[in-house]
Amino acid sequence: MRLFWLKGYLGTSVSDLTAAMGINRASFYAAFGSKDDLFRRVLERYGRGPSAYALSALEEPTAYGVVERILRGLVDSVCSSRNPRGCLWVHGLLSAGDPRSAVRKHLLAQRKVEEAGLVRRLRRAKREGDLPADASPVALMNYIGAVNFGLAVQAAKGASRSHLREVVDAVLRSWPP
Repeated sequence: MRLFWLKGYLGTSVSDLTAAMGINRASFYAAFGSKDDLFRRVLERYGRGPSAYALSALEEPTAYGVVERILRGLVDSVCSSRNPRGCLWVHGLLSAGDPRSAVRKHLLAQRKVEEAGLVRRLRRAKREGDLPADASPVALMNYIGAVNFGLAVQAAKGASRSHLREVVDAVLRSWPP
């Protein structure tokens, strides 16, 4: 996971992976099938581990709480000394190569599922009166996605935790009342 996170999908070779695992190519292919298959498994692990905050955030009692937990969770993850800077998913997407590649399609399909979950949660918030009647759950999801990606890119280029927190604070100040 760490190699893909550091180098992106295309930047990580099978030789990098076998060296990091201390195995030969035959063992790699026997264990994982292919680099694509391993990357998919890595993404699943990433979703259950370093980015688990995104799914659990949907359980917050308010839309504001959902967004706050997603964005603060991202900052904590991308700035953790245990993790490479930035976001594995963003690095993977930006380095997936051909727009028609299976890896890119998998990343986009996975993102679509996550986005749908956030839209459902924001629609619920709107029904419950937690968001204004004229709020667009899809537009708000896209806004949070754009901020999320931007924070990940800023972290990858070396932005400090305090800088990223300031951005999150600005987003939260602009959240619909």
